Amino acid sequence: MPLLTSVDPYMHVLHTIHSLSLQRTPLPWLLARWLQPRAQETLAAPRALGALFRLRLRRSGAGKLALQSGNEEVAKAQTMAADRPAFGRDEEAVLLLERTHHRHDPRWLLPVSPHICLACALELLPEPGVSLVRKKHVLSCFQDALVRHTSSVTRLVAQDQRVGIHFVRVLFGLLNSVEDGSMAGLCIEVLIQLTTQPNMEQNIHCLMNECHRELCNLPSMGGSLATTTLLGKLVDAIPGLANDLVMEHGKLMEHLLRGLVYPNEGVQASICYLYGKLYSSPAAAEMLSGHFREKLCALFLSTLDNAQTKDLQINCLGLLRQLLKYDLFVSMIMNKSVPVEGAESGEQPSRETSLPLVLKKFLLSRDEILQVASSHCITAVLVHSPAKHAAAFIHADIPEFLFEHLSSSSEILVWSSYNCLILLAEEPLFFSKCHTVYGIEAVVRSLQGSLQMTNTELHTQGLLLFAEILSRQPEEIRLFTSSAMCRNASRALQEAVSSPVLAVAAEALRAISAFLRKDHQSSLPVQYRALRDLLEAMLSRCMEFSQTPLNRRSLGHTCRRNTEKATLRKGKFLLSTLEGFRNACRLAVEFQGEPCAQENPFTAPSAEKEDTLEAFSEFLLSACDSQCIPMVMRYSEEATHPNLMEVFLSILHSLFVIIPHMKVKFSRKLADSSFIRLTLELKARFCGGQSYSSLNQVCSSFLYYLCLNLLSAPEKTEPLSQEELSAVSEFLQHGLPHIRSRTAESLAFLSDRQYVEVATRQRQYCTLLLFYLAHVHDDRFVPEGELFVALQSFLLSLQDQGECPPPVVCKASVYLLAVCGDKDSALGEAMVSAVRKFLESISDLRLVYTHHPLLLRFFLEHPGLMSRFGHRVLELWFSWEESGYEDLGDDSSPGPTLPVNLAALFRMLRTMPSILLILLDLVYSSPVDTARKVLIVLRTFLQGNEDIEVGGLIRGHFLLILQRLLVEYGAPASGASGNLPLLLNLLSLVQLRSESEQELDSTAMKLLHQVSKLCGKCSPAHVDILQPSFNFLYWSLHQTTLSSQKRASAVLLSSTALIELLEKMLALTWIEAGSSPRMPLLCSAWLLTSSLSAQQHNGNLQVHHTLSVELNQVLKALSFPKKNSALLSAAILRFLRTALQQSFSSALVALVPSGGRPLSTPEDAVLAPLGTSQVLSLLIGLQNLLVQKDPLLSQACIGCLEALLDYLHARSPDIALHVASQPWNRFLLFTLLDAGENSFLRPEILRLMTLFVQYQGSSILSREEVGLILQSAALVDLSTLSNDTLQALHGFLLQVQNMGLLNDHNVTQTLQASLQGFCSHTFPAQSLFQDMLCLGGVSVSLSHIRD
Repeated sequence: MPLLTSVDPYMHVLHTIHSLSLQRTPLPWLLARWLQPRAQETLAAPRALGALFRLRLRRSGAGKLALQSGNEEVAKAQTMAADRPAFGRDEEAVLLLERTHHRHDPRWLLPVSPHICLACALELLPEPGVSLVRKKHVLSCFQDALVRHTSSVTRLVAQDQRVGIHFVRVLFGLLNSVEDGSMAGLCIEVLIQLTTQPNMEQNIHCLMNECHRELCNLPSMGGSLATTTLLGKLVDAIPGLANDLVMEHGKLMEHLLRGLVYPNEGVQASICYLYGKLYSSPAAAEMLSGHFREKLCALFLSTLDNAQTKDLQINCLGLLRQLLKYDLFVSMIMNKSVPVEGAESGEQPSRETSLPLVLKKFLLSRDEILQVASSHCITAVLVHSPAKHAAAFIHADIPEFLFEHLSSSSEILVWSSYNCLILLAEEPLFFSKCHTVYGIEAVVRSLQGSLQMTNTELHTQGLLLFAEILSRQPEEIRLFTSSAMCRNASRALQEAVSSPVLAVAAEALRAISAFLRKDHQSSLPVQYRALRDLLEAMLSRCMEFSQTPLNRRSLGHTCRRNTEKATLRKGKFLLSTLEGFRNACRLAVEFQGEPCAQENPFTAPSAEKEDTLEAFSEFLLSACDSQCIPMVMRYSEEATHPNLMEVFLSILHSLFVIIPHMKVKFSRKLADSSFIRLTLELKARFCGGQSYSSLNQVCSSFLYYLCLNLLSAPEKTEPLSQEELSAVSEFLQHGLPHIRSRTAESLAFLSDRQYVEVATRQRQYCTLLLFYLAHVHDDRFVPEGELFVALQSFLLSLQDQGECPPPVVCKASVYLLAVCGDKDSALGEAMVSAVRKFLESISDLRLVYTHHPLLLRFFLEHPGLMSRFGHRVLELWFSWEESGYEDLGDDSSPGPTLPVNLAALFRMLRTMPSILLILLDLVYSSPVDTARKVLIVLRTFLQGNEDIEVGGLIRGHFLLILQRLLVEYGAPASGASGNLPLLLNLLSLVQLRSESEQELDSTAMKLLHQVSKLCGKCSPAHVDILQPSFNFLYWSLHQTTLSSQKRASAVLLSSTALIELLEKMLALTWIEAGSSPRMPLLCSAWLLTSSLSAQQHNGNLQVHHTLSVELNQVLKALSFPKKNSALLSAAILRFLRTALQQSFSSALVALVPSGGRPLSTPEDAVLAPLGTSQVLSLLIGLQNLLVQKDPLLSQACIGCLEALLDYLHARSPDIALHVASQPWNRFLLFTLLDAGENSFLRPEILRLMTLFVQYQGSSILSREEVGLILQSAALVDLSTLSNDTLQALHGFLLQVQNMGLLNDHNVTQTLQASLQGFCSHTFPAQSLFQDMLCLGGVSVSLSHIRD
């Protein structure tokens, strides 16, 4: 192993900064001058060198003999000279020695310009009589020729080795003899250029010997400046010369030491330059190690400390920089301290100095070059071992001055200071002496200033220093003493991370991660707003970089390699971003226990509180959801890195703690996004064996808290009790770390039916629970068929070992069996028995129920489970159903879309109608809310499934339920009234679905009695009960046979309370407003009263109570109808029509005149109880109602008008004809007709024209018009007309025939043909479902209104 080793890993940064700075700052040449010490400049100072070059030139005759020749050569040279252009007189006088040139061999003449004769030069240069100016010109021309024609000059000199050596000696002698600095410099340049040419080894040895001899012969080192300078230049220019010099001329080192103590800083500077070049060679440095340790080290430190001139200072620092490349010399110098003599007074005590103190002095100087050089030397020491040497610089207070230099405008000085501080930051003493507290403000300010520049290397180094300080600062020593400083640091980092240069942004991410520490943010008030802006900038920069498109223009292996590199860069950047975000989450968690950090105490109470921990925590959750998770998922599509996923999952885990009230919602979203599958795949891929144990721990912890959050507040099942959560927590903690297998292996592990130990069983529980939670959240990554088989094996294994699984495991098993099994994979008897056994061991089925239609089907399709758990499962089903039922329960909603779960239930009801009986039982046994849902579902099902006959199946259950409710709750105002309206609605619906002309059996009569009895107990305020009750009663009077209608009417008439209630309801008509919520109930009351009155009159039934109705109020209601009450008007018209048909002689209804007004005319007495004015007023009211063109109302008006005219015709035919012939009746008829073809073919218009024809209203409808109508009717296809229209048209034709209105034979034939067509046409029977309608919640029989 070599004695010396060169360790300089940071030197490439020096060269990089140097090269980058060339384009931005004028300072690099200064650094270059420092790196190339000033030997030449020292020689160029004439005053300093005037007395140093006074040696005589030693002449040698060898050269003269060698350069002369015989007469033949002289003649030949003259002949050649004659051929060349003649030299100018002045030029010959300068370049040639005229008195001897003619004797020189022509081969020594340079054949190219400038034509220099080497022989002349050898004689001219040492000649004392030649002026210095001429010598300088000759040398200058020779140097120019050597530069421009190097090969020619080299051949010229190399013709004779003795001549070359002699030329070197001449130049060396001239160097040591002249006092002119420029001439000396020119000699050195020529010697250097000459000796560096090929094949000049002898010249080099000669020159080295001359130098050695010169230094040995000097009585004092005062004249050694030229020689030492030449040696330094030679060693620098000729590779390997340093080694030869040390080996062959080792005694020179003693003379160099003499020069260092010589009181001339020019000589010292040149010697330091030479030493620097010698120690730049590792081999020479190793050979000189002993020399340095024993003699040079102390002397050099003293020289460095006492240096006054800039040349000496720079060359000393250059030598120091070379020495600091080697560990050995670093140790020697750092361990060396030399005494420094006191002041000139001699009274000041002596002191010792060391390298840190010397470099500190240079740092304190105002010379920027020295400051930079000193910083570089400090860096060069520290790169070897900061642990060894940093303390010395710290004790010398070097960091303090380095921090001060950060405010400099020089980029190179700031950059050098950054480097030193970065290395000093590796020493704990740097922090314990609070240098960082002193300098952190300078660092932040410098970083803010440097970011405004374009030097990205400066940005990177500044951020690196900031990150080192932030990460290494002890927690007990607060770095930021105020929140303002913390805010400024945050802004600087925000600007840095937004840099478009990737290297700068990446370094900023490291600093941000270190910045997000509790002790750095503990200065109150905590700047949450600034932290949020910082994180937003960080995430935005990462999002921008992650979305940078890859360059895919290149093809093949190169493209793939470039893509991999780009992906790797993205991964590293994303990892750094996630580490910063994780630290922010950790910061939020730590501040939760600090009451003073919850919010800014200086915020005004009315201001929006953004600077609070809660707002910051919500931001973290939102940012993770909207940015972190998408970035990681997008990157995972390209590559998966364990370290990145470890940090990512730890962030998700932290968010569970940061916002406790959002952890359940966040957990659900993660589960819905397949994070259970993602985590299990990570464990299976990377965590096999003992690899990536930290990732396995993070994955297990994340799954643990995710499962507990999902189980503590599930969406579709009952939350676990604290005891159950504790049990689940225990087996999750033990089992999750051991789950590292892929899905197929996990299924095989779950299917193992051999004897299973406790630890293995817990792992099975964990696996099953993870599959369950994934399926609940629609993450079905496990093949369902294989899971279905594995579950059966698992449950049978439990049964074989006599184990009873925990409720949560049983819940998961039943759910997965239900969801994973298809329609054809029913369970065997053994499996059903095992499931039933497990379920029976659980106290309440609620503990294992999960709301899902497939689970309901699972229980209902297996008889063994349905008989035992069907009732409870359906009850749980309805208790969990929440959405969509209010719309279904609203009769006015136009055909609502069924929810998915309800549609699934309806499919089960169609295939298994016996479930309806369980549902009816639920109406009685379940809570009010559940029972209401059941009733709505039953009603909706029966409405939408008309092909299913269920009346006989469930009508008996209705009666029992209704009796139980009435007996148990009594008055309808009690709690039972909540379900009574729905029960009655359902009862009416079932009754409606019965076949027409069906006798009412005993059950139906009992139901009728119970409903009428219930109505008698109600007041008009019980609208919700009375409305479905009246509908049921009304339907019962219109959908059965005549005998059943008579029996039903007798039952209702026997209920005095019901009749009294109807009387009250009719009286309320004159009080209620048109938009009253009781308006539908009033309609039902009028329709029910008219039906009862007609049945009583027709059957002469016994009446126990008579209804009293004011006739004037009835007529007034028809003359001045209320808004939005067409149905009410139709109901009152049907009531009045019944009264007219009975000639006001009903035993049930008594129409009394208001106020007992006496009759004023004889006509009034005939028409009593109506008066003539009332008849006309009623006629006008009917006409007004007809103009509304409401189909139902029009039918009611025509029916009432028919009954009125029949009533008038029976009392006074003249009045009837007068009323029918009113001229405005014609206007009414044409108002009802529209512009369409055959617009008269509407039932109400045909019936109206029939009346006019019947009562000979020729002024209303002439014979010609009747003929036109008949001709148009003859052309109509009867099959396209509705039943009502056909009946009305047939009645019109018969009336025309009976009245004999037609005189035209053709028209008469047309009438006969039409009647024959009706005789051959079969009228379709009116369907019960078409006749009975529910309009606005009111049951209406169209035939009752029409006929």
